[in-house]
Amino acid sequence: MQVSTANNTQINLKPEKGMSPWAIARRKFVKNKLAMTSLIFLLFVMIVSFLAPYITTTDITKINIGSMSLKPSAEHWLGTDKNGRDVFTRLLYGGRVSLLVGISCTLFVIFFGTIVGSIAGYFGGIVDSMLMRFTDFVLNFPFLVFVIVLATIFHGKINGLVILIIVISLLSWGGVARIVRSKILAEKENEYILASISIGCSPFKVITKHLLPNVLSTIIVQATILFASMIVAETGLSFLGFGVPSEIPSWGNMLAFANEPDVLQGKPWIWIPPALAITLTILSINFVGEGLKDALNPRSRR
Repeated sequence: MQVSTANNTQINLKPEKGMSPWAIARRKFVKNKLAMTSLIFLLFVMIVSFLAPYITTTDITKINIGSMSLKPSAEHWLGTDKNGRDVFTRLLYGGRVSLLVGISCTLFVIFFGTIVGSIAGYFGGIVDSMLMRFTDFVLNFPFLVFVIVLATIFHGKINGLVILIIVISLLSWGGVARIVRSKILAEKENEYILASISIGCSPFKVITKHLLPNVLSTIIVQATILFASMIVAETGLSFLGFGVPSEIPSWGNMLAFANEPDVLQGKPWIWIPPALAITLTILSINFVGEGLKDALNPRSRR
């Protein structure tokens, strides 16, 4: 089919016959060079971080006074910190912790937010009102204060990393719940949903079999945005001293450890690697999210 434009040029529009919406989205995403490059980089960071014990055998906790603050060399690719610990090794292990926190929090937030948003959007009425008022309470809760209080209460009693994941997840699902609710409210007015209800389909089946598959693209895009936000939250809290316990290496702890004038001015190899890793990882996640948003948008045609 040919379409005439204002310049009387002919544009060939090839109909995408026999392709499912997901196949079309996959093809569009693959053609997005920036998104694909970012995805490859993100996968590379994940692989090398989670394979850190097999890539390097250096002890990340051992303090070596004779190797304090060494510049990058053949023996220490990114130098050493003030305690003589290899920066490259801590960067890999730190990436594993930061990514683990980001992935875990994202999964929990998407799970809780989707459940609350689906129930509120489908049933409406008093159920919707009660759930949304509770969501408003969670969204207005002082995040930093709550994290500090829990970190103080459970310090030394429970795994600090587990507490951090739980706290961030419990205080971050409200936005996802509101987005899913709005999509469910719009989708449930379609005729096929009304037909499913009229023939006696249970609410659970209508939500899981008909509604959620049609809002899944929105949830996927939101998950990529949340992934970046969770990493930033972990980094910020760890930098302030209320995130990942200081004895566990993370990108945020590495930056907090380098927060001294002499290190910032004269020893850039200690803080630049974690700062660069955080920046490039967040950018990659955002570019992947933009690529998914464009690919899953049915109005977007390249």
